[in-house]
Amino acid sequence: MGGTVIARIFILYEWQPRTEGPEMQITKHNGGMMKTKLARVSEVAILSLLLIGIGIAASTSAAAQRRNRWDGYPNWGGSYQLRETALNAGYNEGSKEGRNDRNRNRHRGYSDFNAYRDATHDYSSRLGDRDLFRRYYQMAFERGYDTENPDNEANRYEQGRDERYRNRDRNDRWGRDWSRYGQFGGSYELRQTALNAGYNAGNKEGRNDSRRGRQRNYSDFSEYRNATTDYNSRLGDRSLYQRYFRQGFENGYEDGYRGY
Repeated sequence: MGGTVIARIFILYEWQPRTEGPEMQITKHNGGMMKTKLARVSEVAILSLLLIGIGIAASTSAAAQRRNRWDGYPNWGGSYQLRETALNAGYNEGSKEGRNDRNRNRHRGYSDFNAYRDATHDYSSRLGDRDLFRRYYQMAFERGYDTENPDNEANRYEQGRDERYRNRDRNDRWGRDWSRYGQFGGSYELRQTALNAGYNAGNKEGRNDSRRGRQRNYSDFSEYRNATTDYNSRLGDRSLYQRYFRQGFENGYEDGYRGY
């Protein structure tokens, strides 16, 4: 009984009793080598499968994170690709400009950036509606900029400006009384040309929106974003011209919307 158990143990450990011939020992030895090789191959296969699984899980998680990144943003329609491309491009550009301004200890309004006004980076016609792309882009730009450069007083002013103008007493109209508008510097001709051009453009858009029963933000209008109608270099500082133009546009829009 004891000898049988010992013999079985010896076989399991590939040790052969002397009573067996050399052919039997070789056969069992080769069988053990094959089992060892098979075991190693199995281990490698299992490890490879685990690594592939981890890679797929990581890729899926990253894709989910990218999708979830935009979950909190409005969905105004358009294709999935249009929305994702615009939000990603806008946020990245806004973040970059926010970091740059934070490092220089300065704050600017969104409309001071060409990329924000154009809002077409990474756009192509195959994505669909260009205006819808720009709307997504600008919204993401604002979020990206404010994330990197928080407490931006210039943008807080810009965001609240629409409501301040719209809640202003109707009897407190500025109209074409240019003396009531800001004095930011520059020549008389620059200021008058910009205020007049801006007011006229805003008044026209305000009347159009009133007839159609809708009201939009000033930044929805390309003419407001560009703010260069009637501008030429002989007038002087372009950015100063744009500042006057937009102030004229805002007042003109409200007057036109109210029928003035």
